[in-house]
Amino acid sequence: MINVPLSVLDLAPVAAGASAGEALRHTTELARRTDELGYHRFWVAEHHNMPAIASSAPAVLIAHLAAQTDRIRLGSGGVMLPNHAPLVVAEQFGTLEALHPGRIDLGIGRAPGTDRVTALALRRTMEGLSAEGFPRELADLMNFFADEAAGPITATPGRGERPAVWLLGSSGFSAQLAGALGLPFSFAHHFGGENTLPALALYRQSFRPSRWLREPYAMVAVNAVCAETDERAEWLAGPAGLSFLRLRSGRPEPLATPEEAAAYPYQEMEREFLAQRQRGQATGSPETVRRQLGELLERTGADELMLTTMVYDVADRVRSFELIAEEVAGGLRGRAPGLGA
Repeated sequence: MINVPLSVLDLAPVAAGASAGEALRHTTELARRTDELGYHRFWVAEHHNMPAIASSAPAVLIAHLAAQTDRIRLGSGGVMLPNHAPLVVAEQFGTLEALHPGRIDLGIGRAPGTDRVTALALRRTMEGLSAEGFPRELADLMNFFADEAAGPITATPGRGERPAVWLLGSSGFSAQLAGALGLPFSFAHHFGGENTLPALALYRQSFRPSRWLREPYAMVAVNAVCAETDERAEWLAGPAGLSFLRLRSGRPEPLATPEEAAAYPYQEMEREFLAQRQRGQATGSPETVRRQLGELLERTGADELMLTTMVYDVADRVRSFELIAEEVAGGLRGRAPGLGA
C-alpha cells in the first residue's frame, strides 16, 4: 500500500550493447509493472543527441504507454518548450488527453534538454530558444487549451482537452513562474540538491490560487536505486554516475555495465563530484531507502516524490521499484494525491 504519492521518471536508458528499440520495450515493461504496483504517475523525459537515452519523442512514447497500461497517469518530465512551437505541443497533448481522458500530464521545461546545435536543428530558428521567451510561449500554449479560442487559431484536438500542466525546474525561475500562475511544480532534485529548498520556498511564497490549484503542490524528483543490500544498490548505481560524468565532459555514451563502472579509473575530483551529487538521493537496501526518502520528505515538505532509476539491467530497474512499493512506501507518510494531479 503506497501512502505518500510515489511516481516514476524514466529516461528509456540505452544500455551498452543494446538498441533503442530494446530500451523502449524495457520502458514499456516498467510502465506496466509500476501501474500494477500502484505508482501514481509515469513520466518520460525529452532528451536529444544522447546515445544513452531513447526518450526523444515523449508524445509518441506516452501514447504507446497509455495503451499498454490501465490506471497510472502518463506524462512528460518534460516536454522542453524551446524545442517546439506551442501549437504543436497543444495538438499532441490535446490528442493524448482526448484519447486517454484524465490520465495525461504535460510537464513543461524551459531548457532545450540538449546542446545548442541540436536545439537549433529541432526548432530551425533562434526564435523561442532564449529563456526570456519562455513565459510568452507558455502563455500561448495554455491559451490553446482554453475552452474558448483566444485567437484566430484553434488547436484541434487541444481546445477544451486540457491535460494537467506542470512546470519543471532546477532553479528559481520556473519555481517562481509556477507559483505566479498557480500551477503544480516539479523540482529536479535528481540533478543535484543544492537548489532544492530555496526553489521550493520560492514556489510556495510566489503561489497564487488559480483555476488549476487552490494551494501549492510540489513534487520532488530523486534518484532511487533499491536492492536487497546497500552494497548491491551502490554497485547497481555505478553506471548512472559514470554516464553523468561522461555527459558533463562532452562524451555521452550508452549506459555502461556495473562491472565497467566499478573498474573505471576515477580521478579524485570525479569521485568528489559524484559523492556530492549523490547526497540527498536514495540508494541502498529497503531500510536505507526508507530512511533517505523519509528525510527528503521531511526536509522538503514535498507533496509527492518522483523516483528515477538509471541502472543497466531492466530486471534490476523493475526490482528496485518493486522493493520500494512493497517494503518502503508503507513507511512513508504524506498527503493523498489530489488535483487530478
